[in-house]
Amino acid sequence: MSSQDVTFPGSGALRQTGKLFMLAAQVLRLTFKRPFQVRELIEQFWFIASVTILPSALVSIPFGAVIALQVGSLTQQLGAESFTGAASVLAVVQQASPLIVALLIAGAGGSAICADIGARTIREEMDAMEVMGISPVQRLIVPRVLAAMGVAVLLNGLVSVVGVLGGYFFNVIVQHGTPGAYLSSFSSLAQLPDLYISEIKALIFGFIAGVIAAHRGLNPRPGPKGVGDAVNQSVVISFLLLFFVNLILTAIYLRIVPPKGA
Repeated sequence: MSSQDVTFPGSGALRQTGKLFMLAAQVLRLTFKRPFQVRELIEQFWFIASVTILPSALVSIPFGAVIALQVGSLTQQLGAESFTGAASVLAVVQQASPLIVALLIAGAGGSAICADIGARTIREEMDAMEVMGISPVQRLIVPRVLAAMGVAVLLNGLVSVVGVLGGYFFNVIVQHGTPGAYLSSFSSLAQLPDLYISEIKALIFGFIAGVIAAHRGLNPRPGPKGVGDAVNQSVVISFLLLFFVNLILTAIYLRIVPPKGA
């Protein structure tokens, strides 16, 4: 009996998980192999950035506002209004910004990647490339994953800035906070490693979203409906995995880097 014939509850999911990790390892290995697809990388970088920049900026404003309003209300009850700015910045930079970027990279960029790769797969373009001795992973997957990672890192900075500005506006205008207290409290709780872990999260999230989208695009069911189902699956799996990885990275960071005292 071959390994393909072995069936037990969860065998299909386990097999797909193994293929996903194999693809991730293959992407890492082929990233440093020449020739490098510079033009494909630039085109994919521009495409992913064009479909995620505006939504990221628009989504980050209400996120920053909600965090500022909630934190401002809590600090007023505790009599610690002077720490509203620092707490808001910590929440936006450490948690909200990487998650916003991850969701948009997986939802907008990842779905487009999965649809493109899936359409090529059902047209048997991948098989044709392998027959010609061209690695589909090196030629198509690696540039897309690297583009997703690069856009995620840059978008994280944009979302952090816009989110902090949105929080500042709502705290000062809506809750009548003091601008000087909001800005001066940044250094009381926030520290530079908070920005580092935010960028590291964005980089890892971009890699995960790109690999999952490529994996589902390489393994769709036959026909256009199979590609549509693969796109839907890639977005759902990416969301679930990204939140789980965010929990792990946050726990590791809080264990390694001690919080800054007030």
